[in-house]
Amino acid sequence: MPQVPLEVSYRNVQKTDEIEGLIHEKVEKLEQVCYYMTSCRVAVEKPQEHLRTGNPYRVRVEIRVPPGHDFVSKQEPGEGEMHDSIVTVLQNVFDSARRQLRKVVERQRGEVKKHPKQQTQAVVTKLFTDRGFGFLETIDGREIYFHKNSVLHNGFDRLDIGTGVRFVEHEGEKGPQASSVQIIEKPVI
Repeated sequence: MPQVPLEVSYRNVQKTDEIEGLIHEKVEKLEQVCYYMTSCRVAVEKPQEHLRTGNPYRVRVEIRVPPGHDFVSKQEPGEGEMHDSIVTVLQNVFDSARRQLRKVVERQRGEVKKHPKQQTQAVVTKLFTDRGFGFLETIDGREIYFHKNSVLHNGFDRLDIGTGVRFVEHEGEKGPQASSVQIIEKPVI
């Protein structure tokens, strides 16, 4: 099951277990490329019943990756082969999305940070609001503990899973610990 908030909508296309399964499988593959995506929206439509050329389906995949990378992969009606199945169209669109996502991740890993105060260093992956703490996952995959008192501007209550943050790392009694946690980007819900 995907970890990102996944939204799937259908219009004039019957939702089937095969289509749902394929979408979830493809999103899981996207997560292997970029585990810190904060949202993924998929729209599957058949706007017209009869077209003279190309496939009849519109498929759109919108992805958000902190900090502030939004992109869309889509195929419109009339593009592709006339007899392409919805499965083929979905596979093509998700293949395109995966290529775009790889480019974003490669750019992030190789880019020079010009404005470090505006860059996300980690994403909130676990929140225990009743106990006042949580865990961050850094872009390089490390897990860091933080306490609600370490979130700047009394922002603990504004945190959600997927929130992009900056922080200062310290060695605590039980391992790495974050202080001065600053919210950089809220997930799109």
